[in-house]
Amino acid sequence: MATAAQVAATFLSFLSSSSTHHPAPSSSVSLGTNPVLLVSLRAAVTGGPRLASRLRGRRVGAAVAQLPTAHPEVASGEKKIRWSSRAVRSFAMAELEARKMRYPTTGTEGLLMGILVEGTSGAAKLLRANGITLLKVREEAANVLGKSEMFYFSPMHPPLTEAAQRALDWAVNEKLKSGEDGEVTANHLLLGIWSDKESAGHKILESLGFDDEKASLLAKPADQEAAMSPR
Repeated sequence: MATAAQVAATFLSFLSSSSTHHPAPSSSVSLGTNPVLLVSLRAAVTGGPRLASRLRGRRVGAAVAQLPTAHPEVASGEKKIRWSSRAVRSFAMAELEARKMRYPTTGTEGLLMGILVEGTSGAAKLLRANGITLLKVREEAANVLGKSEMFYFSPMHPPLTEAAQRALDWAVNEKLKSGEDGEVTANHLLLGIWSDKESAGHKILESLGFDDEKASLLAKPADQEAAMSPR
């Protein structure tokens, strides 16, 4: 059985590998082409909560997660808003889930699966408490989007769909509206998915019984995930 270190090394090798054989559209930003994010993922994946706790004082969290964003003030660091380590891991898992499904892009359904694979955020816990599991989401994704060709191979880094990018931007917008520095969490990300009624992620959630009432349970504590992070 592979050790945690071996799994982490394999994962990081995958993220660092070249994507020249499957070029993504120029408007897309993927994990593999963002060196800052790769460094962040090394901290998030190989060290986990203990590393985050030890290095928080060195502001490693500030490097965590410059995920693709349409907000130049955030991307440039003018606004001290960053993604939580849970949200970063959810995003990384979303790309891997898209590859497992053999989809050419990472959509809102992938982001939803990523949240569930990461599993420790308030968003993931709420989904599971309401019977929304990874297996069910995969099945509904196949129903909504269809199954991929058996012998189709996804790009190494499936680019984001427009809907997935809107979900990320919505999450950042909500944090900016608060007027406070801090973290954009997986809770924000799930609410961003739910906010787009035409997205695959919203349709999947709705088919599995998620509704505005359940979403409202995340609306208030969306900023509290950071407070629950290991110190």
